[in-house]
Amino acid sequence: MNEVRYFEDWRPGEVLRFGRRTVTAAEIKAFAAEFDPQPFHLDDEAAKTSIFGGLVASGWHTAALLMQMLAQVKAFVGANVAAAGFDDLEWPVPVRPGDTLTAEVEVLECRASKSRPDRGLVRFRQQLLNQRGETVLRFTSPVLFWRRGRAPQAAAAGGA
Repeated sequence: MNEVRYFEDWRPGEVLRFGRRTVTAAEIKAFAAEFDPQPFHLDDEAAKTSIFGGLVASGWHTAALLMQMLAQVKAFVGANVAAAGFDDLEWPVPVRPGDTLTAEVEVLECRASKSRPDRGLVRFRQQLLNQRGETVLRFTSPVLFWRRGRAPQAAAAGGA
């Protein structure tokens, strides 16, 4: 999946599936200790009395795991200009120790820029699914891509 894909290479309805990552209690606690120190992310006993009934990963940890999977498979390497934010961020089901996550990215829309003819916007639905097929993270994200033949030289060589 690491070929350079320009704006013209994306098609609405296309779905990419990749990654496989089993989450451990130790990494849930390590992430939480540094970035989201709440009892249901840090302490097994305290987590049992929370609304989750046990240890769960921070939503931000879950989002970071998706980013890691995207980077590992180089899903947007080369011709992407930048992500332009995200919409509708949801964590419908918590991630628990032992869950195995996979990524799914669907192309929702492709729109050429009217003001900048060298690029276009691709809107993606990105999500992580656990081993039961439940969505644990979901959001939509617009990403800017160079148009074929219009990218700076470094981007065309896979450096952006």
